Amino acid sequence: MDQKFNAKYRIESARLQSWDYGWNASYFITICIQNRQCFFGDIINTEMRLSEIGTIANECWSQIPNHFPFVKLGEYIVMPDHVHGIIIIDKPINDNENNVETRLIASLPPNDGSPSKPNDYKPGGFAGNKNPMLNENVSRIIRWYKGRTTFESRKIHADFAWQSRFHDHIIRDENSFHNISNYIAKNPLNWEISKDVMNDVSSFLATEK
Repeated sequence: MDQKFNAKYRIESARLQSWDYGWNASYFITICIQNRQCFFGDIINTEMRLSEIGTIANECWSQIPNHFPFVKLGEYIVMPDHVHGIIIIDKPINDNENNVETRLIASLPPNDGSPSKPNDYKPGGFAGNKNPMLNENVSRIIRWYKGRTTFESRKIHADFAWQSRFHDHIIRDENSFHNISNYIAKNPLNWEISKDVMNDVSSFLATEK
């Protein structure tokens, strides 16, 4: 799915503490099941075989753009005990801006190292700070996803639960987008090699810096 990047979602910054996660960008998301229980299925012959709950998790992820129209989905996969996916936030920045590429490419960071905003960023567009879209961010998207998946999954298994937190990473450029997309797609191949999901993700992202 890396064609969805098409040089339009380039971010010059790695994860920044003061970055607004409602800004237009591509985000690599990892969410794990509580206690790493394998509710979502099994890897058989290097392929993910979804359980009934895994099918729910997969379908709920695919429905994210239906509930958040400003979101596009990149590569994603439901693994036995976690989900990896790329979420692309693509909000209209102002009412007269039709150039998608201009809207979604971030400015270079200032010399003082402080985070930069996307080019021509105007908070809230026409409505300014009162625009409800300002509250539409990565956390809200994942909160909806986890809540919906939990609600449906507990009809099958009452003990299903997610870890309280999730991992996010701002994708910096087209090359990183491509590499992360490949990492997600090939995740089943690495299942038997390493099941320490977050350590594996951290090691992989270290090579992206």
